Amino acid sequence: MAKEVKIITTEDGSHSLFLPEINEAYHSFHGAYRESVHVFMLYGLESWFARNQGIQPIRIFEVGFGTGLNAWLSLVWAEQNKVPVLYHSIEPFPLEEKIYSQLNYTKIDETIMHYEPFFQIIHQEPWNEGGVVTEYFNMKKDIVGLEETQLYPTDVVFFDAFAPNKQPELWTKEILSKVVDAMNPGGVFVTYSAKGQLKRDLQELGLTVETLPGPPGKKEMTRAIKI
Repeated sequence: MAKEVKIITTEDGSHSLFLPEINEAYHSFHGAYRESVHVFMLYGLESWFARNQGIQPIRIFEVGFGTGLNAWLSLVWAEQNKVPVLYHSIEPFPLEEKIYSQLNYTKIDETIMHYEPFFQIIHQEPWNEGGVVTEYFNMKKDIVGLEETQLYPTDVVFFDAFAPNKQPELWTKEILSKVVDAMNPGGVFVTYSAKGQLKRDLQELGLTVETLPGPPGKKEMTRAIKI
């Protein structure tokens, strides 16, 4: 994996990271913040919660901790809704403090700026341990690849790996099967990708697959539900 990381500004004013070595960004150039809110919050966490409000805590598994944006938004959601969330994220290449400390996600939406300190806190939480971050948000983040990680029962999957043409080993049917097996009945799998092979594989693994409108700049995304 690339060692050089560059901070870039996407079209909605929020930062992302660009890896020149593989010519790939962590988020959409059309808006990193908007992409995370649309794909993972709106069609992921909030969608699951609307159908399963009596089930607590909510167990989220994220493939690719990356910049910590999805984790921070989930923490904010948990605190605002007063619903406990158990968040498990994996990342084989954690960012250095000199990078994550410059990211501007906490300044994009003034209505949640008061949660800004928690962005640094989730990055500073020890790896491979897990514990309480806030009253409603527990998190475990592991330095490990998806192939090797131990998965726990999961309600919502944020599949946020690099694109299939950049990390094809994470999009195989075998790997997807491992993730699907860990999902609880009613579980939701969301990703920014709308590749046909991905949708066919998820269908063959028994999920109900939906092609949904993508975030700004992207026509489609994928959500799949385990019945």
